[in-house]
Amino acid sequence: MKISNETKVGALTAISITFLILGFNFLKGKNVFAKKSTMYVTFKRVEGLNVADGIKINGLRVGAVEGLEEKDHDLSAVVVSFQLVKEINIPTDSYAKIVATPLGSTAIVITMGNAKTFLNEGDTLKGMENKSMVEDLKETLQPTVENVNRTLATLDSTLRKVGNVFDAEAKQNIGSTLESLASTTSRLDKLLEPNKGSLAQTLEHVNGFSENLKQNNDSITAIVNNLTKASRDMASADISKTVSSLEKATTTLNTILAGIKEGKGSLGKLATDDQLYKSLNSTSNSLNTLLQDFRLHPKRYVQVSVFGKKDKTAPLMAPLPDSLSKQ
Repeated sequence: MKISNETKVGALTAISITFLILGFNFLKGKNVFAKKSTMYVTFKRVEGLNVADGIKINGLRVGAVEGLEEKDHDLSAVVVSFQLVKEINIPTDSYAKIVATPLGSTAIVITMGNAKTFLNEGDTLKGMENKSMVEDLKETLQPTVENVNRTLATLDSTLRKVGNVFDAEAKQNIGSTLESLASTTSRLDKLLEPNKGSLAQTLEHVNGFSENLKQNNDSITAIVNNLTKASRDMASADISKTVSSLEKATTTLNTILAGIKEGKGSLGKLATDDQLYKSLNSTSNSLNTLLQDFRLHPKRYVQVSVFGKKDKTAPLMAPLPDSLSKQ
């Protein structure tokens, strides 16, 4: 049976389209061959969350985000649909949060509940808003800032009423004080401004540092264990015996040095006997004179030729001056 070229082209096109669809879904984090169950979770804000971001339970990736849609026309919330590629029983009282890692990626983390009933395909999981540290701090300090503003307003009103009592210099000083307080309040507002203030950036850095510490918890634990083992080994070592041996060695060395100082032994005599030093110095000078005379008049000591003439010059009685030391 002969297959026409048109049939071959059509079959090849169908296969190519199939592989293209499979590859596109694979890049989106979907596995068309795995058994999947679709569930939903609702958030008011989904900053940084994208399609194909991971769904994690206890650090294990169990699925991926499939889509993001608005809940209504007023955009009161965002409905996130996700697929689970693993068969996991999720209790009905579980909740999900959007968590951003220090590397910039985002994932939905599901915290398991304690209920005896489990979610089914198509059910909606409870979403918890993850407030930032800056927002929590601002909510804590907001009443304080409002109290300060009310106090400043009351103080300003009081000063206006008794303003005639003070002179011009006092009024100028009070005005400067109020301007400083207003400037301080404005700086405090800017400091607490989310995502822009200095305190916000500092807290973000602290948050990133805490995440790094959490990720390196195993390494830190290993270092502490090594330090503990080293301390235990040092505590169990026989330090007293080592110190005793060191004291004995020190005593022996002191005895030897005292003997040398008193002139005992060869080293002691060499160090304390001036006559021995002078004898050695004289012997060294004589040897130096002999070597120089041998260098200048070798025929006096060795006859090289049968017809050689014997050197009758007088021998050196003192060493020649060292020419190198004068340069």
